[in-house]
Amino acid sequence: MRIYVLKPEVLVCGAVLIVMLFYLQAVDVWSRTLLGRIQYTLGRSTSKVSKLQFLVNSSVNSGEKLSWELKEGYISAYAVQGRRARMEDRFVINNDINSTGVSLFAVFDGHGGEFAANYARDKLIPNINNKVIELKDMIAGKPSKSKVEKTDLIDKEKSKTGEKDKNEGISALERKKSFRKTASTSLTDESMIKTVGVTDPELLNKLESLVRPITREVRPNLHGEKPLPKIDTASYIDGDKINYGRLLTDEVLAVDRLLVSAAKKNMDVAGTTALIALLEGNKLIVANVGDSRGVMCDSKGNAIPLSFDHKPQQQRERMRIKDAGGFVTFNGVWRVAGILATSRALGDYPLKDKKLVIADPDILTFDLSDHNPMFLILASDGLWDTFSNEEAVAFIKERINEPHYGAKSITLQSYYRGSLDNITVVVINLKERKYSVATAKRA
Repeated sequence: MRIYVLKPEVLVCGAVLIVMLFYLQAVDVWSRTLLGRIQYTLGRSTSKVSKLQFLVNSSVNSGEKLSWELKEGYISAYAVQGRRARMEDRFVINNDINSTGVSLFAVFDGHGGEFAANYARDKLIPNINNKVIELKDMIAGKPSKSKVEKTDLIDKEKSKTGEKDKNEGISALERKKSFRKTASTSLTDESMIKTVGVTDPELLNKLESLVRPITREVRPNLHGEKPLPKIDTASYIDGDKINYGRLLTDEVLAVDRLLVSAAKKNMDVAGTTALIALLEGNKLIVANVGDSRGVMCDSKGNAIPLSFDHKPQQQRERMRIKDAGGFVTFNGVWRVAGILATSRALGDYPLKDKKLVIADPDILTFDLSDHNPMFLILASDGLWDTFSNEEAVAFIKERINEPHYGAKSITLQSYYRGSLDNITVVVINLKERKYSVATAKRA
């Protein structure tokens, strides 16, 4: 019997080959996640609404496919994971924020992971809610929440230590507020963070030709950017009205900047679209970043767009990307730098540094008394892959008297039509809302 002794260099080559095989398999999974069609995720609501009911559908190949439903007054939402490996849509429904008369609805459509959609849901929405409450208090002449907290904390300090010097009390207060601010802007939920390494050689070549090499180090003002100026909250008040368009724009851009910094620290390349609607009386303000979409059904049954998709092939977006030194290619769908199928998003830090992808929202404002609408539809593009605006409006109109105002039916129908994406649909039945408001006034 012959005994063969392998040379050390042969053993090393073999080990390298095995490592490369595992590496290539991991890269394939990651690249399909990033380069595939945009994935979307659904999340918990932060409002005073009933808990989401989690339903388990039949499994496909492996794992359970989930769906989520919510019904609260004149609002209904339904979402399915569909044919995606993960559910990455997030939606939020805040009906009558803190009794201010302002309601907020949002759909976040994550891609490349759940991190960005989670971040937008957990940071952006509370920021907007708090600003709305503070502004409403200002208009009503009430002391702002921050002033009340400051007074209460000083009183507590005095009650503990006696009548101390006023400066000492304020100093202790500021330290507490500083600590609270630091904690609020840091990531503490480790289960929310999934590190994603950029390892695909082809993708790296594309990225390196566009932006600086990716690194864990976060340097402030890397490209000469000025720090975001501190905005006086009162500046959002015009007379006795709130400038919601400017408020939404500033909050979206501020959170995107924080998200990009957090993503760089964790090497997480995820991004998310954002569709946010604020409803106050007959005034509707819609902020859109990406390709989720809102549609209104007017009194005649016509489909009125509430937003317009941000797609790389659009002339405006293509020219902006070209001016920033980027390019758009077709690979099944049009993509920014051959990577991303939407030209605007929160996150996506490898494409953000040179503004190939931006987070600037488009803002549209509507006076609902001009349209006397029946309902609104807000949905991730899993729905719009299989329905046109007109088809969706006609479908919901026929089913508006169903328990979910047609949200469940259209979501499942989109899945049956072959949508390959997560699908999230929010239907706002304005006829029911007007009836409720009228009843409340009579009471």
